[in-house]
Amino acid sequence: MKKILLLAVSSLLLTIGFAQTYAPNWQSLNTRKMPGWFHQAKFGIFIHWGLYSVPAYAPVLSNSGYDYSEWYWRRIRRDHTEGPEQNEASRQLFTDFHNRVYGKDFKYEQFAPLFKAELYDPHQWAQLFKSAGAKYVVLTSKHHEGYCLWNSPEADRDWGRPWNSVTGAPKRDLLGDLTKAVRAEGLKMGVYYSLYEWFNPLWLTDKKKYVTEHMLPQLKELVNQYKPSIIFADGEWDLPDTGWHSLQFLSWLFSESPVKNEVVVDDRWGSNTRSMNNGAMYTTSEYGSGMDKSITWEQCEGIGHSFGYNRNEQLSDYKTGRDLILMLVDIVSRGGNLLLDVGPTADGRIPVIMQQRLTEIGNWLKINGEAIYGTEAYTHPYQWSKGIVPGKKQGNYMNGYSTAELTRPKKDTAHIEAFYTTKGADLYCTLPAYQPELRLTGVKAPKSTEAGLLGTDIKLPVKQSGNDLVIDLSHLKANALPSKIFTLKLTGVL
Repeated sequence: MKKILLLAVSSLLLTIGFAQTYAPNWQSLNTRKMPGWFHQAKFGIFIHWGLYSVPAYAPVLSNSGYDYSEWYWRRIRRDHTEGPEQNEASRQLFTDFHNRVYGKDFKYEQFAPLFKAELYDPHQWAQLFKSAGAKYVVLTSKHHEGYCLWNSPEADRDWGRPWNSVTGAPKRDLLGDLTKAVRAEGLKMGVYYSLYEWFNPLWLTDKKKYVTEHMLPQLKELVNQYKPSIIFADGEWDLPDTGWHSLQFLSWLFSESPVKNEVVVDDRWGSNTRSMNNGAMYTTSEYGSGMDKSITWEQCEGIGHSFGYNRNEQLSDYKTGRDLILMLVDIVSRGGNLLLDVGPTADGRIPVIMQQRLTEIGNWLKINGEAIYGTEAYTHPYQWSKGIVPGKKQGNYMNGYSTAELTRPKKDTAHIEAFYTTKGADLYCTLPAYQPELRLTGVKAPKSTEAGLLGTDIKLPVKQSGNDLVIDLSHLKANALPSKIFTLKLTGVL
């Protein structure tokens, strides 16, 4: 009997061991269950910071949209810049600016001594992110320019110059300092990492050698040293997953690495991997209309347009606090996360306007966060008013989707009256504006259901009218509302 029991225990342990080992193929990797913390967190902060923060410039084009300041180097160089992502109209404006301000002979590499981060206070950053209501932070450990925010020997070796923040002008482990500060505030810390580097000499001459001798050792060093909870890969489009050895890396990450049980990764691991919607990765949406609750997804978007700080952006280029709150509510109602970007200055400050916007979001979440954190999407995300429901634009890249626009009443066109989220048996309805009565079509509730106003002790009259649930808000006074965008909690509906 003891032998049988021992064999059973050994078999169980062996099974558990095998269950935690993932082979370097998608069939095996997709059996890994996404760590639950990510879907429950809902709101994170993205940070784009690097040498591009010194010129901090991108044109704002009236006819053809915007460009990113972090693409500065790519735009001012003609060599090695062929490809579909190259914006010729924008490139000329970048070049004109660079020649006028810095001179034709000023090379991008000369920005490195000017990136000093002398006012960088990681504790102030971390406290700001926590007060904004964020649950995780993702820093650009290395963007496409190849400059690293930690002490990377591969960077200095293959560029042939100091090309990281420890051997370079800051003389500081920018990533390490923020990692400690963020975790001290109880938030998860992650890294953005660009697989390729535009002008790395090794990348331009021997891509295979670049992957095996530069990228993979560098990426593993990041994981082993800083133990990130998130890896946001990018710059993957030049090679398929096999070219980047992504399957081998992810197999190691999920099976052997020090973060194997906690880490989550995005879907940018090869030219063939975006929107694969598999179990191993979450899907990314960038300045787009996002996805739905059928998959795990996250939308990244800036407070302005550029991810890196752009001195050329004006007040009108920045989203208002209301815009950002509605964007967060919309994304969560469709089952996603929002990764909201800030772009610090070269001296290490988060622009005051960005701090102000984050503070507005945090103040709103202090009251209404119950309807955001740890919630699930309802059967449908919105309650529409009467009228023609506008069609959703397709695609997920800079397609002009605006949540705030969809909440504005228009003649003959339906607008969003309420956003839905759920938690257990409760239904949350976040309203973008006051209305004397809210009729939730197709919602049936038991007689015990109560409607409360988050942030207050106020209970609202509820009645069933056929297949609709009607909440009477007519007795609410304007000064009774805790915020202009407010949330009703309906208990025991589900």
